[in-house]
Amino acid sequence: MATPMGVIPKVFIDGEAGTTGLQIYQRLSDRADLELVRIDPALRKDPAERQRLLNSVDLAILCLPDDAALESVSWVTNPEVRILDASTAHRTAADWVYGFAELEPGGREAIAASKRVSNPGCYPTGFLALVRPLVAAGLIPKDAALTVNAVSGYSGGGNKLIEAYEATHDGSGSAQWPYAPYGLGFGHKHVQEMHRYSQLNHAPLFVPSVGDFAQGMLVQVPLPLWSFAQPPSGPALQAALADYYAGQQYVQVAPLNPMGELRNGAFLDIQTANGTNEVQLFVFANDATQEALLVARLDNLGKGASGAAVQNLNLMLGLAESAGLAR
Repeated sequence: MATPMGVIPKVFIDGEAGTTGLQIYQRLSDRADLELVRIDPALRKDPAERQRLLNSVDLAILCLPDDAALESVSWVTNPEVRILDASTAHRTAADWVYGFAELEPGGREAIAASKRVSNPGCYPTGFLALVRPLVAAGLIPKDAALTVNAVSGYSGGGNKLIEAYEATHDGSGSAQWPYAPYGLGFGHKHVQEMHRYSQLNHAPLFVPSVGDFAQGMLVQVPLPLWSFAQPPSGPALQAALADYYAGQQYVQVAPLNPMGELRNGAFLDIQTANGTNEVQLFVFANDATQEALLVARLDNLGKGASGAAVQNLNLMLGLAESAGLAR
C-alpha cells in the first residue's frame, strides 16, 4: 500500500490541537518526504471541512476521542485513504491491524499492507512487550492471573490534566497529586487490548497511576513464579525476551537484574526513555525465592503514543521506518 515512487504523500492530522496530535505534528512538520495538510483553525470543528480534508489525503491520523474517531472513519468515502487511529476506538476491531510492529512476526508487513491501523495504548505497549513473548514461549502459563502496576507522567492525561499540574509548578501551590492511582472502578479501556493481544486466558488486573512529572512511564508486572506449575528461572525469562526482540531498534532488553540501571543502587528512573521511541524491558528475579518483576520503561508520548504513530505512518506509506524518530 506504499505511495507510488516519486509522489510525496499527503497527511492530515484530525485532532492536531490535542496532546498526541501536537506531538505528531512536531515530528512530521520538518520532513521533506511528506506533505502535511492542515485545517484552518477557524474551521477545526467544521464537519464539512474535516470530511473534505479526510478524503483528500493519502493518510489521515485520528487524534480524537473515541466517538469522534468513529465519526471521522464514517466520513471517509475515498477508498484510497489510509487511516491511522490513535484513539481506543478500533484497537480490538477485527478488521483493523494492531500497530505494534515488533509484537509478533509479520507485524511490519501487516501494518504496511493495511489501510486501517490502530495505534496501541501506552500502558498496553509496555505490558504486551513484556508478556506476549513469555506467553508464546510457555514461560508464563496462559491461565496466569497477572497484575499490572503502572505509573505515567501527567502528560498522558491530556490538555486539562497538563494544565492542572503545570499550574502548580509556577509557584501557585503544591503539586496537583504527587502520586495518584486511578481507574479504581476497574474495567479500564486499555484492559481489552492487553487481554486480546497477550493471549492470556484472563484479563490482567490493571492499576494505573499518575505522578508529578510530565513524561515517562513504568509498567510493572510481578510474577509469583512459585505459583506456576513449571516456574521459569530469571535467566530463562530474560533470554526469552532478548531472543524475541533480537535486532529490533525500538525494543531494548536489558541484562538480567541490571543493577547499573538503578540510581543509588535502589531506584529505577522512570524518565530515562524520554525523548525516544524505545520501550526498554527489564527482568528482576530471585531464583531462590521464585519471584520476578517484569518492567517496561517508555516515554508515554513516544513509543506510548506519537512516536509509535510516526513509526506506523512510515510503514503504511513505505517510508524509512525511523524517519522523524529519535533512537
